Amino acid sequence: MTTRWLFGDQLGPHFTDDHRGPLLLVESRAVFRRRRFHRAKAHLVLSAMRHRAAEFGDRMTYVRAETYGEVVREVEGDVEVVHPTSYAALGLVERLGAGVLPPRGFATARDDFERWAGGRGAKRLLMEDFYRRARLAHGVLLDDGEPAGGRWNFDHDNREPPPKGAVSLGVSDPWWPTEDDVDAEVRDDLDRWERDEGIETIGRDGPRRFPATRREALAALDHFVEHRLPHFGAHEDAILEGDPWMAHSLVSAPLNLGLLDPLEVVERAEEAYRSGAAPIAGVEGFVRQVLGWRDYVWHLYWHQGDDYRRENALRATERMPQWFADLDGAATDARCLSHTLDQVAEHGWVHHIPRLMLLGSYALQRGWAPTQVTDWFHRAFVDGYDWVMVPNVVGMSQHADGGVMATKPYTSGGAYINKMSDHCGSCRFDPKVRVGEDACPFSAGYWWFLDRHREQLAGNHRMSRALTGLDRLSDLAEVVAQEDARGNRAP
Repeated sequence: MTTRWLFGDQLGPHFTDDHRGPLLLVESRAVFRRRRFHRAKAHLVLSAMRHRAAEFGDRMTYVRAETYGEVVREVEGDVEVVHPTSYAALGLVERLGAGVLPPRGFATARDDFERWAGGRGAKRLLMEDFYRRARLAHGVLLDDGEPAGGRWNFDHDNREPPPKGAVSLGVSDPWWPTEDDVDAEVRDDLDRWERDEGIETIGRDGPRRFPATRREALAALDHFVEHRLPHFGAHEDAILEGDPWMAHSLVSAPLNLGLLDPLEVVERAEEAYRSGAAPIAGVEGFVRQVLGWRDYVWHLYWHQGDDYRRENALRATERMPQWFADLDGAATDARCLSHTLDQVAEHGWVHHIPRLMLLGSYALQRGWAPTQVTDWFHRAFVDGYDWVMVPNVVGMSQHADGGVMATKPYTSGGAYINKMSDHCGSCRFDPKVRVGEDACPFSAGYWWFLDRHREQLAGNHRMSRALTGLDRLSDLAEVVAQEDARGNRAP
C-alpha cells in the first residue's frame, strides 16, 4: 500500500482527501539546527504538524528524527508526495525515490501558467494580466463576464494614508487561537533544544497568534470576513504604530501551511461583497492578494528556475548587519526601523508595506546581498517559505532580477513613510532633511541608492523623473559622502 508523506506546509484536507492509505509526517530536527528561524515560526509549524498528527490518530505515523531521509528510507512499500513547495524539498523527494503528485493549494495549475507564459512571446509576465485571466478562469467577481463594480482594479481606492490623528483604525481585533497542551509541549521542546542542543532562534515566542489547525484557520477566516474585510481596502497600505494588525486578514500563515485553500478564501470574500457586507474596492484588493499575487509568486518561483535566487542585477554584496539580522530594534534611532524590527521580533509578522517599503527598502538602499535578505525574510516571518520569498525579495523588493518581475525598484525617501505612517512624528530624524545629524536615513539613502545605480537605471522610463532629480540636488556630494561613511552602521 502506498504511503503519502506530507510536509509541514501540507496540512489541510485537500492534501489527503483522495488518499485512503497510511500517512507520514516527519519532524526533522536538522531543519532547525541548520538555520535560525523565528521562535514563533518554529512554534507554529511544530504545533500545526503535531495537531494534524493527533487528528489522524493511528492512521498517521508521526516521527521525530534528525533527518527526513532516515525515516522515509525505512517505509515499506511505495511513498508518494504532493509536489513540495521548494526546489530543495523536491530534490530530496526525488533522491529518496518517492512519487510526486501535482501541486495543491494554489488556484492555477502549473501547466496552465506555463501555457499562458509561453504564449506571451516577448511580453513581460505582468501580474495584472495573470490576475485578470485567473478571475475569468474561476469566475471570481464577475457580472456577465465583466468585472464586478465595472473595474478590474481598485488599487487607486486602496492607497489611503492613515486617518489623520488616529492611533488605530478602530477595527475589532483579529481572531486569536487559544493555546493547548500541544503548544505547551512544543514550547518545552524548543526551550530544551535551545538549552541542551544549541539550536538557536530569533525573536520571541508567544502567545501563538496564528492558526495551527483547520478549525482555527476557518474561524480566523470567518472572523476576518465578517468583522474586518469591510474595513480592509482603503488603508491596506497604511501603518499605525498602535494598530499592528490594521484590517489585514492574517490568513497568509494558515494558507501557507496548507490549512486553507485559496479558492475557498476567495469565495468567502466574494460572498461578503454579494451580500452587501463589504465594498467592492476592499474585496477586490483582498482577492487580488490571494488569487492574483500569491499564485503569481508561486508560479514565477518555478518558472524562473532555481538559479533565480542568485540573481543580482544591481551587484549588491554588502553583508546584512547583525543588529538587523537579530531583530534588534533598540540598535537604531530611526523610529520606523526600530518599531518594525520590534514588531517582527514579537510576532514574526508585519504587513506588506513595512516589509516592502521599510525593511526591504532599507536593505536595497544599503546594498545588502539579495541572497542574505531572502534568507532572512524566509526565517524571520511566520508565513515565509522559499517559494514566497525568492520572488518577493529577489524580484519585487531588491530588484535583483533587473526588472523581470517589477518595473522599477521599490524604494523611497522619508516623505512616503511620513505620508503613509505615524512613525516620523516620534522620530529624532527629519524626513525632509538629507544631510546632517537630523538627516532621515531613508531620505539620504534614497538619493545615495539612485546615485550608485544611475547608469543601470537610466533606461527605465519609470525612474526618469527620480534620476533627473539627482541633478537638482545641490548637496548630492555631501549626501553620498555621508552615506558612504555610515555604511552598515545602525542609524
